[in-house]
Amino acid sequence: MIWPLPLSGTLNAYPGGSPVIAEKPDSKPTFGVFANPQPVTIVGYSQDAMEPFISPDGNYLFFNDSNSAPNTNLYYATRVDDVTFQFQGEIGGVNATGLNAVASMDSSDTFYFVSTRNYGPPAFATIYWGTFSNGSVSNVALVPGISKEKAGDINFDQCISPDGSTLYFVDGVFNGGSVPQRASIVIAHRDGDHFVRLKNSAEIMRKINTHALNYAPDISASGREFFFTRFDGTLPAIYTATRAKTSKPFGKPIKIEAITGFAEAPALSPDEKSLYYHENVSGTFVIYRVTRP
Repeated sequence: MIWPLPLSGTLNAYPGGSPVIAEKPDSKPTFGVFANPQPVTIVGYSQDAMEPFISPDGNYLFFNDSNSAPNTNLYYATRVDDVTFQFQGEIGGVNATGLNAVASMDSSDTFYFVSTRNYGPPAFATIYWGTFSNGSVSNVALVPGISKEKAGDINFDQCISPDGSTLYFVDGVFNGGSVPQRASIVIAHRDGDHFVRLKNSAEIMRKINTHALNYAPDISASGREFFFTRFDGTLPAIYTATRAKTSKPFGKPIKIEAITGFAEAPALSPDEKSLYYHENVSGTFVIYRVTRP
């Protein structure tokens, strides 16, 4: 859950010349009931751990510390096993003054994250990308085509599809304060060096974007299984929804019952048998996972 406090500044130029990435054809998604919550150990790290993401090759865990801190930073750890990772430190090239959080990455090592470092006119943009290699991100720039370019509108979560063709992100509306008045999930497709919002995004997501706050998206490789967080005024909870084809709307979301308490930010493992998330445990955010056959 990222409720950012905007910072003003100058905007970065965006990288050009990126190829068009074709969307994968429809394939049968993996279904199954998630169960058996387990805490994840990050050896050598003892602070808040939030917004987990497992790299497509399964070798890295990306996460950030508390998003209520004066400065929120992104970190990475290397895999020991499914519930144990070795802390490596900050992700190079991404952390700046303010909030830097919510990592995701496609199979071509294009790294995405949210930052308030330069939030302000004319773009009012917060979603960045770059190239990840050996713990650092190079060529960091704003992702073009995402922002509504309107003050008070903040994209505070995002997730790229594994093939890099589709970006799911949150349109948040802030009217003062740190909690959004509205939060809905939007879809954009990559077109060369930028993204274009889908004209039928609202229709595809109509059963997901309810009157509640809906955020922290995550998508399966097939594009037919979707995970997100919903906050209806009580406790945030993690939901899943499916669809028959990637051209169709998602069906009615179902709460993942095995995940209880204050839980947010689902992230599917590359084999799609584990779902990682963060949970508030006695005031500290800890990464957990649930599994399915």
